[in-house]
Amino acid sequence: MATSMELRCWGGDWGLPSVHAESLVVLAYCKFSGANVTVSPIDWTWRTLTVTTPELVCGDSTVTEPADILNFLRKQRFNADYELTARQGADTMAYVALVEEKLRPALLHTFWVDAENYANLTRPWFASRSPFPLNFLVPSRHANNALCRILLSKVESPLYSITEVEGKLYSDAKECLNLLSHRLGGDHYFFGNSPSSLDAFVFGFMAPLHKAALPSCPLQSHLRQLANLTGFIDNILAVYFSGSQPGSPVPVQETVDANLQKLTQLVNKESNLIEKMDDNLRSSPQLKPRRPEPKPCLANEGSSTPA
Repeated sequence: MATSMELRCWGGDWGLPSVHAESLVVLAYCKFSGANVTVSPIDWTWRTLTVTTPELVCGDSTVTEPADILNFLRKQRFNADYELTARQGADTMAYVALVEEKLRPALLHTFWVDAENYANLTRPWFASRSPFPLNFLVPSRHANNALCRILLSKVESPLYSITEVEGKLYSDAKECLNLLSHRLGGDHYFFGNSPSSLDAFVFGFMAPLHKAALPSCPLQSHLRQLANLTGFIDNILAVYFSGSQPGSPVPVQETVDANLQKLTQLVNKESNLIEKMDDNLRSSPQLKPRRPEPKPCLANEGSSTPA
């Protein structure tokens, strides 16, 4: 009997199943690979204050960090990269490293360090989902952790403050988005007709940036100028997170525009209904044969003519 798996992650908002980038990565990969997991949004209590999210619990095993969770799912035979070639596997690692190095720090700054975004969006969201006094502690703690992470990863001599690294931060992030847009091109996914772990990582990190109502974000404006990337996000949300058939991905036709996926599904249903009605009419006994042609009458007249 298969062991049940529970995924503990941040809750959703803004039209997303989770507002947390790393949680979105794992949620998307579970959908892509067909892994049946029970999603449990974490509650901000004293017990879960120091919890690492996302967190996958399977039997006696507890796995954290997206890369480790994806490797664990592959060992359980839930592998969205099964059909990738060696070259595509190498490209996956390279682009995931690019996202981690270039895009993640800018996202941390956008949501947790930018004063306007933090005061008007990030802090109120987390405060409203935390009991007193955690509604004061949780947001500030995450903001401090984000700032420390940015400074540790990005500060290089002669840059010593967050103000000095902001320009470099967003320049790298925009370059990363441009490279991803160029690699995706006009395709629905990065490798072929099926999504892989690279699609999960790119979706997870870009979806909050695309969907959040940020008061101040030049990086969001840049992303929305890259139509193929925003279409990529909207397509995955429509196909895998629409709620119509959870856990059962709907195949995407190459000729269908990603932004019209939902409408296309409705049209297909109507077309199938019309075809069934047409088949029923064709097989209906109400379709009587034609009247006999006059040829038999002429034959009878000829036979009655005197010799």
